[in-house]
Amino acid sequence: MNFNEYQKLAHLTAVYPSNSAKYYLTLGLTGEAGEVANKIKKEIRDNEPVNKDEIKGELGDVLWYLSELALTYGIGLDDVARSNIEKLQDRKRRGALRGSGDHR
Repeated sequence: MNFNEYQKLAHLTAVYPSNSAKYYLTLGLTGEAGEVANKIKKEIRDNEPVNKDEIKGELGDVLWYLSELALTYGIGLDDVARSNIEKLQDRKRRGALRGSGDHR
């Protein structure tokens, strides 16, 4: 399965208010990312590895919200992935992987 196929299938499960989709999806994305972070925090606290199936489930939820948010902007996930790799490869070529800022 590629990202665009995932996006089409995931969208079939989408139930949220269309008049506030961008806000709803952004809050959902950050909430799910927070759940991932919380599991990692507990891994540090308890000195025990995160359950692989649990983290996979949370990452899947992040992917779902990311997919839907991209769709609201008319962007396919394949395009998101491709653009990101191109940006990272350019930064690597220029020796700019470290540091901060969007325009390095």
